[in-house]
Amino acid sequence: MTVLMAYNCFSRWSGTLGVCAIVAIVGPAHAEPRAVVELFTSQGCSSCPPADRIIGELAKDPDVIALSMPIDYWDYLGWKDTLADSRFSARQKAYSHTRGDRNVYTPQVIVNGSAQVIGSDRAKIDSAIGETTKADGVMSVPVSISLTGKHVIISVAASMRGPAASLGESLGEIWICSVTKSVPIAIGKGENRGQKVTYHNVVRDLLKVGDWNGSSGSWTLPLADISREGIDAAVVFVQGGNRDKPGAMLGAAYTSLH
Repeated sequence: MTVLMAYNCFSRWSGTLGVCAIVAIVGPAHAEPRAVVELFTSQGCSSCPPADRIIGELAKDPDVIALSMPIDYWDYLGWKDTLADSRFSARQKAYSHTRGDRNVYTPQVIVNGSAQVIGSDRAKIDSAIGETTKADGVMSVPVSISLTGKHVIISVAASMRGPAASLGESLGEIWICSVTKSVPIAIGKGENRGQKVTYHNVVRDLLKVGDWNGSSGSWTLPLADISREGIDAAVVFVQGGNRDKPGAMLGAAYTSLH
């Protein structure tokens, strides 16, 4: 599957990003990472398995939060992606709008909310991680997640770049993702027919926790409302911009549930 084919398909798709249940968080967060790497992938894309393996490799690096976001716009090609979510397709399209291009394809990686590269090119992913971390403010905000009793606590430090935003003004948004660390899928039809592909750190749900104005703050979520079978990790990230025009990643935290 070529990049051009993916672009042509996606240009006919439209949708909006939704909101859903939060995942429970029951463990200490990892040390502050230097990069969030999002892979937009599809079970119906013959070019994607190498990129899926790279995400598996990056998922082992404690300095990187690697996420798989399966898209749904290839489902018409003969195999309906069992992990796909239209919200991820919308998120990928929103990144394109932010950049001002129409460069949407699979496998596509977005590094720290700003750089886009082909997901099967590990060297370019590594280079993008190095380059994006040089930008002002990128992954500079400490974020933590913890469990206290029956509640999940998300804490975000103050911005290191200057004063907080004015009352009512937002510098970014806080999101939480529920994640399944490993999902093996036997693909029965389409371009990957007969293959068994393992998807790593698959995002299963997204929820906007709140807006961030640059000041330190904490958000409390009820644990009873966020448990879900099959979820074994969670990611919280602070991102500049908004849902429709996402910007740079400002900070993030990952925690395993087991």
